[in-house]
Amino acid sequence: MGSPLQFEPIGDNPLDLIEHIAAGRQWAFERGGDEEIVLMLPGQWAEYQLTLNWNEDIESLHLACMFDFKAPEARRGETGRLILRLNEQLWLGNFDLWRDEGALLFRYGALLAGGADINISQCETMLQLALEACERFYPAFQYVIWAGHSAEEAMEISLFETVGTA
Repeated sequence: MGSPLQFEPIGDNPLDLIEHIAAGRQWAFERGGDEEIVLMLPGQWAEYQLTLNWNEDIESLHLACMFDFKAPEARRGETGRLILRLNEQLWLGNFDLWRDEGALLFRYGALLAGGADINISQCETMLQLALEACERFYPAFQYVIWAGHSAEEAMEISLFETVGTA
């Protein structure tokens, strides 16, 4: 993610911090008012669309990181089984499948009730967490959706980590 940015808080809206991070990193973004910002972040496997929403009523920040492909109806059952297995591997956040559309996404929420502030390091970590999860498990989703393999086979591949270079 690069070196930490310096930032003086503007107000109570954490999306101001996210916008500052995006501008400082020269990421493409669009601010949809006080309640939403959309970032386009490049990854090794894809470009990811991260939508962050601020709900002032419940003082909650929600991140949804969308993939660039969808699960066809015939592969949604196996994709769901894969998501259950992947979510067991995560400390924070979770993968989800929108059943009607077949859209894949990673979600994360931060509850800031009681006037809690979120700092720039927390925001950067939240963005990094989402990208790392999506990048790590993108091949597993490809293996199930495009190659037609089982969730168990995809898990074996996604959890196999190589050390060194050839």
